[in-house]
Amino acid sequence: MKNLLVLCAFLPIAAFAADDCAELKAVPDGVLSLQNVVDLGLCRNPQTAAAHAALRAQKFNKDAAYHTYLPNVEFSAGVGKNYENKDWKDWNYSASLSASYLLFDFGKRTSDMAETLATYRAAGFDYDETIQNFVYSVVGAYYELLNADADVKTAISAQTVAKTAHDTAKKKFSAGSVARADVLKAETTLASRDLDLERAKNNREIAKGKLLTKLSFPANQEITIADMGSEFGSDAEMKSIDELIEIAQKKRPDLLRATANKDAAWHKRNSSFLSNLPSIKLSAGIGLGGNELADAYSPKSENVDGNISIRASMPIFAGFANMYGVRAASASYERAKEQERNTTNEAMMDVFTAYQNYKTAQTVLKQTETLLKSATESERVTSGMYKVGRATMLDWQTSQSELLTAQKQNNAAKYDLYIKRAAVALAIGDISVGLEKQGNE
Repeated sequence: MKNLLVLCAFLPIAAFAADDCAELKAVPDGVLSLQNVVDLGLCRNPQTAAAHAALRAQKFNKDAAYHTYLPNVEFSAGVGKNYENKDWKDWNYSASLSASYLLFDFGKRTSDMAETLATYRAAGFDYDETIQNFVYSVVGAYYELLNADADVKTAISAQTVAKTAHDTAKKKFSAGSVARADVLKAETTLASRDLDLERAKNNREIAKGKLLTKLSFPANQEITIADMGSEFGSDAEMKSIDELIEIAQKKRPDLLRATANKDAAWHKRNSSFLSNLPSIKLSAGIGLGGNELADAYSPKSENVDGNISIRASMPIFAGFANMYGVRAASASYERAKEQERNTTNEAMMDVFTAYQNYKTAQTVLKQTETLLKSATESERVTSGMYKVGRATMLDWQTSQSELLTAQKQNNAAKYDLYIKRAAVALAIGDISVGLEKQGNE
């Protein structure tokens, strides 16, 4: 439950008040950080709200289970009229108050309560997992928008280079130093860059709409988000895979939920067995009854009585239902144990996969940075050589295409690394740590 409490701290505290953000009709003005965006999503998203409602329902079920530790008090009252020997008798009335309390049941009540508490813990971890998955989806949408925005800037830069090449080719053609074919090639490249820019803008609009939808805003609104610092999630870089697996075993919600479900099944099995043993109850009651006056000459009778007793009861035969109930509960417990083992195996694979993807993303980013640096220098040199007649327009077009590809690959690698960092945090069940750190930078 510790993670649940940590994640609850993500609910809007400083930037957005909970009541205010839920009623927002438009995205707040200004540049929003990742923490701001996550706060908005947690406050407004119906998926997380539904998960919280489910958790509250389970909490009330847990609270209701404590009734077995308290007395059961019942009041009843009635009024009636008897018909005897073809005549209606006088009105009679009665009232009673009774109470009972379970004194001893060989621990069945305790097992039932333990099962309820384990089920509640499982619901809490289910809520925790829902929150973490939603936060991760917001992180992914956030970086997709940043990547799309970077691609637009890259497309604008490539368009500017293509315009420069086109203008240069026209000047050299006017001076008679190149053939018209160079101008036509430059025009083709420029038209291609214009098309690339429109596609990049379209992709940015789609990415923006995806993020806004997760925040429960109309997709046609505008949102401005901040770029991320390169230190986000860097703690994970210093941890080994064994350390990450150890953290996951302590914090990952689905693992904790599987354990809680196994505990609940164990207590359910115990309770089913104990239901076949005797139970002892203390009962007490008081009653009042009598007849109303039929007329001025009829006597009125009234009596008060009470009782107190200790009763023991034990089921003897219920059509084999108790026996099969114990067997079913035992089978459910075995199933819960195997599910816990399977969940553990899948979780460890998730951690391993996320870790390897993260390390690969780091390497890819370094490679794309080297490629971008080389392509930038190549385009700069080739453009200079073309201007002095030592390179062809085809050479310049090739270097432009290589630069555009390198820029896009670097953009994708940069933001993919951020997403892979968040994936590692999600895999170990501690995505809040990276977000808290980023919020303090």
